[in-house]
Amino acid sequence: MAAREVSRRGFLKTTGGLVVSFSFSGPVSRLLAQSSDLTGVEPEATQLDSWLAVAPNGGVTVFTSKVELGTGIETALAQIVADELDVPFQKIQMDWGDTAKSVDQGMTVASRTLERAGPQLRQAAAAARQQLLKLAAARLEVPGERLTVRDGVVSVTGNEGKKVSYGELIGGKRFNLKITATGEGWDMKVAPEARAKDPKDYKIVGTSVPRIDLPPKFTGEYTYIQDVRVPGMLHGRVVRPPVVNSKLGVVAETEWAAIQAARAVKVTWSPPAEKLPANKDELDAYLKNTKSVIDMNPVKKGNVEEALSRATRTFQATYRWPFQLHGMLGPSCAVADVLADRATIWTGTQAPFMTRDKLATLLGIPKKNVRVIHKEAAGCYGRLEPDDVPEDAALMSRAVGRPVRVQWMREDEHGWSPKGPPHLISVRAGVDTQGKVIAWDYLDRSFPWTDARGVLLASRQVGLKPTDPGFPNGATSAGEVYQFENQKIAAQNLPWQTAGPIPLRTCNLRSPGQPARCFASEGFIDEVASALGIDAVQFRLRYIGENKRLREVLVAAAQKAGWKDRPSPAPASAGPKLLGRGVAITDRAGAMVAVVAEVEVDKPTGKVAVKRITVAHDCGRIVNPDGVRMQIDGNVIQGVSRTLLEEVQFDAISVKSLDWKSYPILTFQEIPAIESVLINRPEMEALGAGEPSIVPVPAAIANAVFDATGVRFREVPLTPQRVLSTLKGAGALSRA
Repeated sequence: MAAREVSRRGFLKTTGGLVVSFSFSGPVSRLLAQSSDLTGVEPEATQLDSWLAVAPNGGVTVFTSKVELGTGIETALAQIVADELDVPFQKIQMDWGDTAKSVDQGMTVASRTLERAGPQLRQAAAAARQQLLKLAAARLEVPGERLTVRDGVVSVTGNEGKKVSYGELIGGKRFNLKITATGEGWDMKVAPEARAKDPKDYKIVGTSVPRIDLPPKFTGEYTYIQDVRVPGMLHGRVVRPPVVNSKLGVVAETEWAAIQAARAVKVTWSPPAEKLPANKDELDAYLKNTKSVIDMNPVKKGNVEEALSRATRTFQATYRWPFQLHGMLGPSCAVADVLADRATIWTGTQAPFMTRDKLATLLGIPKKNVRVIHKEAAGCYGRLEPDDVPEDAALMSRAVGRPVRVQWMREDEHGWSPKGPPHLISVRAGVDTQGKVIAWDYLDRSFPWTDARGVLLASRQVGLKPTDPGFPNGATSAGEVYQFENQKIAAQNLPWQTAGPIPLRTCNLRSPGQPARCFASEGFIDEVASALGIDAVQFRLRYIGENKRLREVLVAAAQKAGWKDRPSPAPASAGPKLLGRGVAITDRAGAMVAVVAEVEVDKPTGKVAVKRITVAHDCGRIVNPDGVRMQIDGNVIQGVSRTLLEEVQFDAISVKSLDWKSYPILTFQEIPAIESVLINRPEMEALGAGEPSIVPVPAAIANAVFDATGVRFREVPLTPQRVLSTLKGAGALSRA
């Protein structure tokens, strides 16, 4: 894709851009620009010095392109390196997300950081440890096999007084050691020749080391991207149009003057060339009837149609999932300093190198001369993989020749950020005379789970166009955990309006697509179990097969929740409050999760209150137990919110959910009690915990609501209005 030359005048005319030309007045910034210009630096993966450095005091700095998103990976990765090097955890400092200092290890997405970056850093640390022992053997004049390491100090076995520290060996110097590095990104294999520790010898991994980032966050001293200030910085603001593909630029001396001017302009907006579906019914029709562009069929076993034709009972249902927001608490923000031949950008991106590459294309600057420095954003959940705001800031900075800070307004974030896509899911099943499931047919029709990644918003507004339909939605968490004789699981990705700067772009939202697919598959398996009069847990256990880990989490969650065998729904009860329990499971990229939800449904209002969520979680080797529990809590809270409250409202020309009133999220008072059971597998590699436990939450809640009311809900969110209307329609308000 060729870079475009974009003039200041052209930018202002075509992008809806606003450059605010006033200096930031106030105290000296929290974060000053780097004193040394590192643009043009590209660390080599085959150099050990690209991965870590030892200071004279024995402190170790670890360089990684993985970034902290609030999930605690900074702490977990530091634990891995500290254990491998035999240094105190407190001496590890993580330097992350700087393209001039780190090797490209891929994006921080998909809960794959510990699984992929963990081994990379462990092997680099193992290579460093071997080299340090070699240096110590030469310094102490003893064979290497006589050396031991404790707290970063190498000593001679039997003569502990003869010792030397890592800092004394190499502090402040380079290793100048070549290591093996093959592959790219998170598939890169680093220093496989280095002999790492046996997991049974770990002392720090597997313990609840307090998170590095929490104390400054508690005290307000933490530097989020919104706090970044650099000398000479101006402030910019983009005025987004209220309709699709329209453009307006306003320029003023101050931000407040620009806001006033934008409000005062009398505009007659031209009808957009591309319109959105006018309402939910039109969207539903689009999902149902549009020809797909990408088909995926990961599971195809036996002959489903033949099995359905001979089944004694058949079942079918359709499940719906809406557009949803990431709901970042802090709107998108970036600071850019663009010069003629180089640029430095501070931003909250989840993908520093991808962001760098897109900025280089937009600005026409060589990649190596664009430096991206990550500073944590206030929540992102996948939103900042396609990080839009750096392009806004970069174009403005180039236009005015000064560093520019751009922070989106709340209506920008809600209205123009890419959304989690909707799903229309159809499921069929058949059982034989013995009540055995002999057919399972599952079809998910949706949009690509990210079309925003290809070309970002500002690039679209200056004329760059996507060249592909986006990254396709898959078909995981769609019932593939069950062993049915005849089984078909498919996903069809539909074309979407990707060419222009539309406000309904799609983007990966925490565990992309899987909560929706699990909502359908685990809801439908529950429907079949209920129709056959079989307990929901026992029915699942029949079909899990040889997946012992999944079986174990299901049993553990049921036991912890005090599950009693009985079919669903629960026996009818008198009074306005109905109680129910539901269960759901998933195998999410190798992490096994089972969730039991307990709910209370208020019949007069239709309000669903989730009272308790029990989670059993197996993510392989647990690096930090408290960290895993925190991730479970966060996943559950967000999962409850997305199930009960969250849906993007829109019409043919614009998004209507522009604030927290029109897009409510769960409040503190509505958070349920959360209990977790952690199953540790020290013999396995660590797997991610940042996403798996959100996947079964919607299904478990919906199944619990069915258990309470006897009415099946196949669409979220379960708002009081929807629940009450559905109960009335089913005649369930008289159930007692």
